[in-house]
Amino acid sequence: MKIFDSHCHLDDRSYDKDLNQVIQRARAAEVRAMMAVGIDLPTSKKAIAIAQAHEGIYATVGMHPHDAQHCDEKTIAALRALAADSKVKAWGETGLDFNRMYSPQADQERWFARQLETAAELNLPMIFHERESNGRFLEILKSHWHEDRKGVVHCFSGNDKELDQYLQMGLYIGITGILTIQSRGQALREMARCIPADRLLVETDAPYLTPTPERNKYKRNEPAFVRTVLLKLAEIRNEAPETVAAATWANTCRLFHLG
Repeated sequence: MKIFDSHCHLDDRSYDKDLNQVIQRARAAEVRAMMAVGIDLPTSKKAIAIAQAHEGIYATVGMHPHDAQHCDEKTIAALRALAADSKVKAWGETGLDFNRMYSPQADQERWFARQLETAAELNLPMIFHERESNGRFLEILKSHWHEDRKGVVHCFSGNDKELDQYLQMGLYIGITGILTIQSRGQALREMARCIPADRLLVETDAPYLTPTPERNKYKRNEPAFVRTVLLKLAEIRNEAPETVAAATWANTCRLFHLG
């Protein structure tokens, strides 16, 4: 199989001492490609450096809603300049998070909208973060979205109504290790059965959201474990793992304009 971890944070400090071994374990698990996702200016720079040093690893730039209060036009300009690198394939992770409210709502909304505009100007697909935004994410997104745009709702954890709207907008749906967790993943497992095969992506969000059973042994998630997510997805959809791997690989390459 060829598996694509469509969302991981290889820039995280927890990988500083063994990143090469982490990448080797991913290759051994048939994870042939990874998207290293930036969440602010420093992590975007680091993600690009990692992507430049390793074949099959790509990068994104963006400002996470948690850090929106620290964003300004200078930051957007710097991220825009980084996006010119050939290894950068998307803008994000960006969006709204009203659960923890690490940044005020006004700042989150302002810089989410600004990043939507910037990514559109650069014709870059987008990686979205949404948590408990009570409809505001969709309101802002719809006011800036066009049918020719591409994006993925990373770590989807919404409801049926939100899922329907995302699919109607042509968005892809990122599935994480939450799918494997008995209680927390129950609703996601039900919805994952109904998502069109050409809209599915698999991801780890490593080092976070370690799937079961790895979470019983390892505190840190890593790209190799996306194989577990894929196998669970194949199980609940009653499809062969090879079929799901081929579909999610093709979907990820289509989303990020990879040959």
